[in-house]
This record gives sequence, structure tokens and C-alpha cells, in this order.
Amino acid sequence: MARDAQLVALFVGLHLVGIGVIAALLVMFLRSETTRGWSPPEEDEGGGGGGSDRLPPRAPDGPGDGGLPLPPDAAPARFRLRDERRLADLLPPRDRRPSREPGRVPVPR
Repeated sequence: MARDAQLVALFVGLHLVGIGVIAALLVMFLRSETTRGWSPPEEDEGGGGGGSDRLPPRAPDGPGDGGLPLPPDAAPARFRLRDERRLADLLPPRDRRPSREPGRVPVPR
């Protein structure tokens, strides 16, 4: 019976430690300041002039002309699916295979 009691005590202890860690993290999260308070810019006497509060446009970081460079042998797709039509409706029907000739039946002599 002592082993069962030790096992139960171990599980209870582990759960209590886990609850304590979660509570500590929750307290740290609730006490943290997520945003800085806004304060107006300081006025200077020099008449520093106005200015725009908007950020200048950034130059694109990636390749230009709208996307990834294509390999030299790239070709556009034959059809574009931009409406409710299906691909099977846009493709021409395949040619049918010719039927096989029936096997010859030997004629008894």
C-alpha cells in the first residue's frame, strides 16, 4: 500500500508544481506593460518647421516586376480557370483509339 500512496503523492506534487508555474507566468503576464504611453512631441523654440508624420515608402526588398524569376523555358498555361467552368469543358476532346479488328477464326478443312 505504501507504493500506491507514494505514487499518488508524486502525481499530486507534480500537479501542484505545474499549477504554481502557470500561476507565476500568469502573474508576470498580467503585470507586464504591453504598450508605451503616448506623449506629445516636445516643442522647441527654434521653429523646427512642420513635416509629415507619415513614413516614406519603402523600397521593395524582393525581385522587381511582380514576382519570382521564371526559368527560361517557362510557358504560360493553356487555359485559365477564372469562372465556374471546369477544365474538362475547356480542353478539346481526346481522339478515340481505333478499335481492334476481331481475331481470325480458323476455318476447318
